[in-house]
Amino acid sequence: MTIDLTIDGAVGEIVLNDPAKLNALDETALGELAEAYAEAAAARVGAVLLRGEGRAFCAGRDISHVDPATDDATGYLAGVVTPVLRQIDGFPAPTFAMATGACLGVGLGLLIASDVVYVADTAKIGSPFANLGATLDSGGHALFFERLGAHRTLDLVYTGELMSGAEAVAAGLFSRVVPAAELLDFTRERVHRVSLGATEAFRASKALVHELRDERLGLWDSIDHENVAQGELCSTDDYREGFAAFQQKRAPVFGAARL
Repeated sequence: MTIDLTIDGAVGEIVLNDPAKLNALDETALGELAEAYAEAAAARVGAVLLRGEGRAFCAGRDISHVDPATDDATGYLAGVVTPVLRQIDGFPAPTFAMATGACLGVGLGLLIASDVVYVADTAKIGSPFANLGATLDSGGHALFFERLGAHRTLDLVYTGELMSGAEAVAAGLFSRVVPAAELLDFTRERVHRVSLGATEAFRASKALVHELRDERLGLWDSIDHENVAQGELCSTDDYREGFAAFQQKRAPVFGAARL
């Protein structure tokens, strides 16, 4: 078992737990990862944290036993990896990831699919795959092009140079950079706080952001969709609780009907 899931209250914590292999993932591990997210969804958690055990988040695909002569890379990526990335992207509550050390290939894709990503200053992010005769995958081209532009993207691909966590955050790739020694406590505190928040409102914001990302909505179309989403939230328990708490000058207690 290389994937561990712990559910503590409203938080699901998923751990890639094969540090000897830098948490590289084969098809079995990806199946276990999909099962962990499904179990967390069934438990109606308010937030999920994904992290890697040891000195790396995830070094990508486990190629230790891959024979190039028989390798079906498209089958592995399209048939195994992409469905897991879509599952994470569509998770019905906020998803967080924290990244230390290597975050490459499929590992980078797991970060891209998560809603919020906190990275250690020691994280390493990029595309060293030219040394394998392979290319960047799991959404890396789209992320780098959108945030870095064509020239910097191809510079990273061609040279194989890796960005630090600080460089990646400064470039707008991820949410925040945190000293490695502080990252776990920092992330767990925020995940716990969000897990107790207004999940329905978070789901609405996630859907709106995904529309902007995937459909490239303009300002006024996005505002129209926001208006509709706000009206739909009026009928939720969290909306009523939030307004009642404000009017009664107390802290809100969300989650009566979390998902």
